[in-house]
Amino acid sequence: MKTIIYCRVSTKKHTQETSLERQESELLEIADKWNLQVVEVILDQASGYHLDRPGVLGMLDIIKREKIEAVLVQDETRLGRGNAKIALLHFLFKEGVQVYSISHQGELELSESDSMVLNIVSMVEEYQRKLHNLKIKRGMKRAVEKGFRPENNLKDHGNESGRERKELPIEEIIRLRENELTFSEIAATLRGFGYDVSKATVHRRYQEYIRQEEE
Repeated sequence: MKTIIYCRVSTKKHTQETSLERQESELLEIADKWNLQVVEVILDQASGYHLDRPGVLGMLDIIKREKIEAVLVQDETRLGRGNAKIALLHFLFKEGVQVYSISHQGELELSESDSMVLNIVSMVEEYQRKLHNLKIKRGMKRAVEKGFRPENNLKDHGNESGRERKELPIEEIIRLRENELTFSEIAATLRGFGYDVSKATVHRRYQEYIRQEEE
């Protein structure tokens, strides 16, 4: 099982550095005992209440790049504290990464309260996704009702899978805007047809067009 060892202390004091070395030594030993394949050892010296830690950011990159299956820590507080811990655990579980700790002598056992919060976070995230999709659907419906025809106006933009389109159909942005769609609705509509675009980008392109017309 491809594993990252994560060690953390809250300060850069000499006594804390010794604790960091001890964590690393103990975790390497237990990883060998549990037959875990250690891909990386990450050492952090930062508060557990913050996610903006060099080690955490590096760990997230490695998890994506190396298809990491497990993270090994001394105990759950090494990952973080408070909301930072919950956010990090949510990310790890969402990526299918198991968390092992020495304190639990195996896979991390969540407290009842942590488990409840993670379930709530997952539920909220799912409803946000549904609302986002409904917003796209509504924007697409309004656009088509206003005369937007993707089969005629969006052909030959990008690949068939709808990814990484380099250009935006400015003529359609202008037409949809003239038909009183908001920038948010226009962006949602274009995303529904495969354009990776934000409301800010649509607004910027529209303003650029207006400035050019006024010159």
